[in-house]
Amino acid sequence: MDFNLSPEHLLIRKMMAEFTENEVKPIAAETDAKTLYPRENIEKLFDLGVMGMCIPKEYGGQGADPLASAICIEELSKQCASTGDIVATHNGLCCDPILTHGTEKQKAKYLPMLSTGHKVGAFALTEPNAGSDASKGQTEAKLEGDHYVMNGSKIFITNGYVADVFVVFAMTDKSKGTKGISAFMVPTSTPGFSVTKYEDKCGFRTISTCSLKFENVRVPAANLVGGEAGLGKGFGFAMKTLDKSRACVGALAVGIARRALDEAIAFVKERVTFGAPVSKRQGIQWMIADMATKIEASRQLVIHANDLQSKGLPFSKEAAMAKMFATQSAMEVCTDAVQLMGGKGYMKEGCVEKCFRDIKAYCIFEGTNQIQKMVISGAVLSGHGH
Repeated sequence: MDFNLSPEHLLIRKMMAEFTENEVKPIAAETDAKTLYPRENIEKLFDLGVMGMCIPKEYGGQGADPLASAICIEELSKQCASTGDIVATHNGLCCDPILTHGTEKQKAKYLPMLSTGHKVGAFALTEPNAGSDASKGQTEAKLEGDHYVMNGSKIFITNGYVADVFVVFAMTDKSKGTKGISAFMVPTSTPGFSVTKYEDKCGFRTISTCSLKFENVRVPAANLVGGEAGLGKGFGFAMKTLDKSRACVGALAVGIARRALDEAIAFVKERVTFGAPVSKRQGIQWMIADMATKIEASRQLVIHANDLQSKGLPFSKEAAMAKMFATQSAMEVCTDAVQLMGGKGYMKEGCVEKCFRDIKAYCIFEGTNQIQKMVISGAVLSGHGH
């Protein structure tokens, strides 16, 4: 395996690093403190082709591969994890299931608006009693003529308040369990759809995480993802989508951890105690070494998972490994960064405490790290993991 990024990927990293330094970093603290959606920067990311970047060119996208998307998410998340997650949700959780499972008519209708049309997408799976166990969802969609009538609710939905289009999962036949779940494309303009609650979170405060309600929402049968062939296949669609997304969540974690390490390094070089910079002390040096090693190991897991995906090879186990290890390692890196910086690291005037708050969410979201261990052990024990 070639561990070096291609010239194209290196160019993407350079472009995104410059954009995030100039456009994202200057407003990150303010948008976090005031829980402001970074609308102007999202519009600029549409103009740059980052939103919907993996969508084929015939639908308005850039035709980029998964690794290119992961690089963008990492660089964005280094300066503002919320911005990185807004993009990751749009690209991975909304665009991908339409691209992968939608009919030709559905792709032609929705993908251009999600790439060049400046319409933001979201993914609505989680419910009050159906988090890790998505099969327990209660939202229903019943066929009436040429429409499905949807009733139910969703919680913890990223981009909930700002999205124009949702990929929504609902029970079309409760008697069939997971084989009775289907996916639908639901524009927010549909009558009966509403955002009912804006969550006040510990971290990722720039993201609109919301609860949704569906009251007799009439969704055209033409909006059933995959058409009639997609009926009852929504659970499988969701699991495949989350596999791909997890490989990108690892990149998000790497970005957060990089920023925390950078801040910690700058601090220990400058801070003088007992007549010498803190960075001269072996105990500090060993902490820095551990932090840097965890970040690099995480990045390689992310690259590997996305490389397998790009080649059309099985990657579910590797994506779970990347998500679990990268988020867990980033949590440790951010904790150590706060410790290294002492009181300053704990204060809101710096960004390390923000990194600390942000990363915890992704040890939980998009499949808890305990769920990832179930995926990994299942693959290994079945003989497909090594």
